[in-house]
Amino acid sequence: MKFHPLIAFLLVVLLPLYKFVHVVADLNSDKQALLGFAAAVPHVRKLNWNATTPVCTSWVGITCNADGTSVIAIRLPGVGLYGTIPANTIGKLDALRVLSLRSNDINGSLPSDIPSLPSLQFLFLQHNNLSSVLFPTAVSLSLKVVDFSYNSISGTVPNLNLPRLKVLNFSYNNLSGSIPSSLKRFPSAFIGNPFLCGSPLEPCSTVSSPPSPSPSYFPSPPIASQSRHATPKNKLGTGTIVAIIVGGLAFVFLPLSIIFICCLKKKDSGSGGMLKSKISGVGKNEKPNDFGSGVQEAEKNKLFFFEGCSYNFDLEDLLKASAEVLGKGGYGTTYKAALEEGTQVVVKRLKEVAVGKKEFEQQMELVERAGRHPNVVPLRAYYYSKDEKLLVYNYMPAGSLFALLHGNRNSGRTPLDWESRMKIALGTARGIANIHMEVGGKCTHGNIKSSNVLLTDELEPCVSDVGLAPLMSAPVTMSRTVGYRAPEVIETRKITQKSDVYSFGVLLLEMLTAKAPLQQSGHDDVVDLPRWVRSVVREEWTAEVFDVELLRYQTFQEEMVQMLQIGLTCVAKTPDMRPTMDETVRMIEDIRQSESKNRTSSEAESNIQTP
Repeated sequence: MKFHPLIAFLLVVLLPLYKFVHVVADLNSDKQALLGFAAAVPHVRKLNWNATTPVCTSWVGITCNADGTSVIAIRLPGVGLYGTIPANTIGKLDALRVLSLRSNDINGSLPSDIPSLPSLQFLFLQHNNLSSVLFPTAVSLSLKVVDFSYNSISGTVPNLNLPRLKVLNFSYNNLSGSIPSSLKRFPSAFIGNPFLCGSPLEPCSTVSSPPSPSPSYFPSPPIASQSRHATPKNKLGTGTIVAIIVGGLAFVFLPLSIIFICCLKKKDSGSGGMLKSKISGVGKNEKPNDFGSGVQEAEKNKLFFFEGCSYNFDLEDLLKASAEVLGKGGYGTTYKAALEEGTQVVVKRLKEVAVGKKEFEQQMELVERAGRHPNVVPLRAYYYSKDEKLLVYNYMPAGSLFALLHGNRNSGRTPLDWESRMKIALGTARGIANIHMEVGGKCTHGNIKSSNVLLTDELEPCVSDVGLAPLMSAPVTMSRTVGYRAPEVIETRKITQKSDVYSFGVLLLEMLTAKAPLQQSGHDDVVDLPRWVRSVVREEWTAEVFDVELLRYQTFQEEMVQMLQIGLTCVAKTPDMRPTMDETVRMIEDIRQSESKNRTSSEAESNIQTP
């Protein structure tokens, strides 16, 4: 089919323009609906929703489709929302697929335009204070997962039309009456509702009526559908028979289950599993309780996030996350937690914390301030209770400097070049110098080692375990860090900024030599790295000191020797002979600047000589 040239031109030009205008209009409509929701529902944690910023890339908790044309998910768990959600706000987001407002304090009635959304599939509103939910009973809904557990919803349950529903949870509310036949396929969805009856719960004849009339949960169904289906007195109802059978089986299998679980707990929990089970106290010196013993029900929402954090999860999400042990150190155990939608964080479970809540919170503020520096791992959130102290950090998939230096030294390894080592050394020094500036220039780190220097994908270093030493009842276990410890710390166990400088000096020598801080001398005695380097340099075997991977960089040999001298200066036996971290930063910067000038000069000479 051929079009007139003018018609073809209009199709080519105007059709894309029409689509663009339509897209802008849709997204603008979603923005206005969200702004209306934010204005109507107060929130403790400040949202960065602003009419002048892009919805899809800047607004916390908002996800758009791939084209950026409409909002498809809202995830705002545990942000302190309270009050009632008005109609014609969220209910206007026609493309919305996921709504997660868990663990807030939303009350009143959920308007019917939200569950009626044509694309909505996942609805999470557990742990709020809703009193009723208005589901349209005559419409087939698209919902696949619905969770309203732990609210205050009262009234009767109507016969809902939810053919696609896979998961339903109305447990621990104030529902009454019988469970409709359409929802009996969800056996655990209604536990914790004492005035609700019928299969799979207790028969209706054995359930007491609520003490007083309660607000309507849904639009009231016809009177005929409210009959209780009482069981004749002389016959056992189906529900009673099922209950007897289940009770008998439970009596038989419960002891076996307990034995099986106890056996599982004895196995190593180094990989896989939920974080909640990972951090259960199973050590000899820990309480053999689940993490719930430290996290009480009333404290479920007390995971404290710092301003600017973009994470949208609460403590409940964290406990349900799959977990992997990354390491065990003197301050506690570190886990990688994988949450919903692929979010990964690092959780450090502290042990032997000796300070109270107020002092702990003050120290966390200090740690968060220090973490604003690009070379310090930022603290994103923390949890404090009598029995548990948890810290949440960004996950850094590139791993630690220790792993980069000492892991996989086989032939297939990618060598760590000189430029990268200089970059890591300078960034680490800047991070430590920034830490020393806190608390009026009196702050210390106390646990500097290569495994506490984490790397980004671009090999930018970030110092971890900042500000934890003052929280502990005793200094970190000596056996784990003795190779980095200054002589005076081994004797007095007192950490200072100059002892941090010594630890950095050891780390610098470790980067130059690729040798661990403690070395076997060959005669069954152990020699620390600074002593070994001094002995080699004294014999004028300087080239023997450096990592074999650095020997290919002959043009940087002078810079290597200068960095070696800085490292030896930092590990001077007397604290007064060591430089400060600021001075160390300046020395490394001078070497890099000199190195850059020399390289520029060499390149210029090469260009002159080339015809």
